[in-house]
Amino acid sequence: MPISATARPRTARRAALLAVTAVLLAAGCSDGDGGTATPSRQSGTGVPPSLLTQKPAWAPCPPPSPAEGGGDAPSPLPGGTAWECAFVETPLDWSRPEGETIELALIRARARDSSRRIGSLVFNFGGPGGSGVTGLPGFAEKFEALRGRYDLVSFDPRGVGRSDPVECATDKELDAYYALDFSPDDQAEERVLSDAQKKYAAGCEKDAGGALAHVGTESAARDLDLVRQVLGDRKLHYFGISYGTELGGVYAHLFPKNVGRAVFDAVVDPDAGVEDGALGQAKGFQLALDNFAQDCVDRGDECALPGGSVAEIEAGITRLLTALDKKPIAGIGERRLTQTQATNGIAQALYSKEFWPYLEQGLDAADGGDGALLLALSDSMNGRGQNGSYSNIQAANTAINCVDFKERYTLGQTRERLAAFREASPVFGDFMGWSLANCSHWPVPGRWDHPDVSAPGAAPVLVIGTTGDPATPFEGARAMAKALGKGVGVELTFEGEGHGAYNSGNACVKKAVDGYLLDGKVPASGTVCR
Repeated sequence: MPISATARPRTARRAALLAVTAVLLAAGCSDGDGGTATPSRQSGTGVPPSLLTQKPAWAPCPPPSPAEGGGDAPSPLPGGTAWECAFVETPLDWSRPEGETIELALIRARARDSSRRIGSLVFNFGGPGGSGVTGLPGFAEKFEALRGRYDLVSFDPRGVGRSDPVECATDKELDAYYALDFSPDDQAEERVLSDAQKKYAAGCEKDAGGALAHVGTESAARDLDLVRQVLGDRKLHYFGISYGTELGGVYAHLFPKNVGRAVFDAVVDPDAGVEDGALGQAKGFQLALDNFAQDCVDRGDECALPGGSVAEIEAGITRLLTALDKKPIAGIGERRLTQTQATNGIAQALYSKEFWPYLEQGLDAADGGDGALLLALSDSMNGRGQNGSYSNIQAANTAINCVDFKERYTLGQTRERLAAFREASPVFGDFMGWSLANCSHWPVPGRWDHPDVSAPGAAPVLVIGTTGDPATPFEGARAMAKALGKGVGVELTFEGEGHGAYNSGNACVKKAVDGYLLDGKVPASGTVCR
């Protein structure tokens, strides 16, 4: 699926992206407020004691499942600490907690200093649809300081990866689906897209059945509280990135007294519905593209792209996309690069300033008729491995968002809103606008217009916004801090580029986050890091 409002923002998967581009370029004790407690019954009325007192059978982690993206089992951490994996049972339907259960996949690495251990630090890296079981080992180097006093823990949320995954089509069908024109130019192309989305939704329903209605964020938040208790923690210490901030906000609303030390980084605007969220993303990706183009201009002849101004460089990108709409070019093997895939690839590279050189090279190569690098970037966005198999990241993304959000846009309603999207972004506007129709054929209803994240009485939550973030625009952090409530949301601004501040390498951000999570030092709200 192309970038979209219903494909809510997620973190760029750095390790996977660098790997695929490289191939192409080459050819018990605790202290602090965490506590260790006997599990309570706070996760939900009537939860069977057997679920609250279950003991995960931790064992060496197997290789990731196909739905998690495949690959090798995670390597040990520095010092030899091995990753451990387990499953936890949780109710399928939280309104009937004594009924059918599903299994959630967990991963952990134990704290280095058990004598000063605070508890577990649970991560969600975004999506929705991202596998935490594969994501945490990929990012672990960045969180090594936090492992000094925390067990690092993550999970595959329900419907994701190894946790009863939603899968909607075969790999061959997904190759064809992602190559479609997701910004139709006439009614015939609109019908083709609508029919494909209808078939895709039917495939999701056929695979997931009745479970499709229970993959939403509120259910995942209740799962989090059960996981907290099963891990033996009195409070949930939490690090949410991108969509993980929305999940964290919903958790704080449902369980304010159970919030421990929490960090929200690359923050989803909780006040934005589907349309406002999509417009915000259109503006965010356009801003990131402007910044990329300005960097190219500043480097002069060192930049491979033609044009002496931002407008000229972006005009060249627009010409390329227009040409691809008419005639795709050579990609990888027999697969060709389409306009949709090129737009996806550009967006993927804008998630981090580290990827700008790949974007520059990919655009230059595509202008010469070689679309391999942009197609590889698009594949990374869509969860396609080099062996041609897909993870379920985009299927889960669609399923979770369509269950969360009520709005269902017809083709006509979508068409009426395109002008605003085109004004927001000449490059991404059409794609973001047409994404409004992604849930139009979804077989189960959505839950809310936007999530409630108000959390009076919760512990302070450190909310970090990045001024140049393309996927979760900076304004979302301010909205989240305000919505959490006075004395709860603590706002920190990072004046920089990319999606996520903590892993940017900025020393000021790292000091603030580590100081809070490790030592309980809450920075002053309004702190700015440059």
